[in-house]
Amino acid sequence: MRYLPLTPADRAEMLARIGIPAVDDLFADIPAATRLAELPQLDRAKGELEVERHLARLAGRNVPAGSVPFFIGAGAYRHHVPASVDHLIQRSEFLTAYTPYQPEIAQGTLQVLFEFQTQVAELTGMEVANASMYDGSTAAGEAVLMAHRITRRRRAVLAGNLHPHYRATIETLARYGGEEVTALAPAPEGGADIAAALGPDVSCVVVQTPDVFGHLVDLAPIAEAAHKAGALLIAVVTEAVSFGLLASPGSQGADIVVGEGQSIGNALNFGGPYVGLFASRMKFVRQMPGRLAGETVDAEGRRGFVLTLSTREQHIRREKATSNICTNSGLCALAFSIHLSLLGGAGLERLARLNHAAACDLADRLAAVPGVSVLNETFFNEFTIRVPGSAVAVVEALARQGILAGVPYARLAPDAGLDDLILVAATETTTTEDRAAFAAALKAVVTGSVPE
Repeated sequence: MRYLPLTPADRAEMLARIGIPAVDDLFADIPAATRLAELPQLDRAKGELEVERHLARLAGRNVPAGSVPFFIGAGAYRHHVPASVDHLIQRSEFLTAYTPYQPEIAQGTLQVLFEFQTQVAELTGMEVANASMYDGSTAAGEAVLMAHRITRRRRAVLAGNLHPHYRATIETLARYGGEEVTALAPAPEGGADIAAALGPDVSCVVVQTPDVFGHLVDLAPIAEAAHKAGALLIAVVTEAVSFGLLASPGSQGADIVVGEGQSIGNALNFGGPYVGLFASRMKFVRQMPGRLAGETVDAEGRRGFVLTLSTREQHIRREKATSNICTNSGLCALAFSIHLSLLGGAGLERLARLNHAAACDLADRLAAVPGVSVLNETFFNEFTIRVPGSAVAVVEALARQGILAGVPYARLAPDAGLDDLILVAATETTTTEDRAAFAAALKAVVTGSVPE
């Protein structure tokens, strides 16, 4: 039996029924530049053993993150995840078929989600958090839609130093929802006047801290200006370990806090799955997307857990749903909660201090390289350097020297005209030897003294 047992007549009948002339019309909303004009040049058929060997050869071209000095960040960070996390997430009490619809047989999962919400609320300084979302960027997009519902306004202002991938996700959701987005220009050296972009039609201001260039942003004056204009402040955090050292967004006046929780309990995993964090003021809880797990008692008075709020289309009528997000990152949220529980408050602070110390040491070393400058006065574990010439060329040259040096900003925002900037992250996984090797290799590359 063919995998897709449809005849040309079958396809023609289906297209006629939905009223389009060709299959390609189903993909009209995808920009033409991102679609393939023809099938890729691949063999039409190969044996399983041949495919395995071919894929193994391709995989062998990768450089594993743990095998060389690694300084890549830009929204996804390499941290040490204790072996105990992977062991505990496999325990039977946390195994639930897809989603905990039947609370009586899903108490372990529901309790974890409840504890996860509590942890996220405490980290962000907010009053309530939901039971996780897909990732940080989609959480940011959902926060903007939530702000539109609360304020009944339809324009969002995005800080220029918001991660370009987060900006693109917000813009995509806004475009198909009929919303308006004003994205400010990036300011690599910080200090942009975000408040100047506010107006009576603005529902929210979206600000990242630490921002994509690593600058720490004082949210308090931005929150004050936003509230004065009747708008909400949405704070974005892509590096969850920073919660261990920096003032929480909630304590600085944020109304909604979203972020990426990958840094705690979750390895890089070739890009996912990750875990979105979402927290807000209690007065906005009815407009939160996703779902909330709550604590209750059963008929015999024993402590128990249930899904308290599920305002998503899978549970209620589509037109009354706050979101079409139909699941959560339950396993990733479980890993997050277990790792954070093992660390505790003191452990998270110590981990954060180790990250900051490593970044300070690296910044000093790189700033001493001729022709290289560090743009940041403040940062947590990530900062931006300016290099002579093309940042992409420098990073590629360093990769050939066995150093994964960071992310050229031009790869995140090709049209920004910031081709000489590299985002550099140093976590607790980098050693003094790694940082010294990076500085030495960078010096050799920018001075043209790399050995053949």
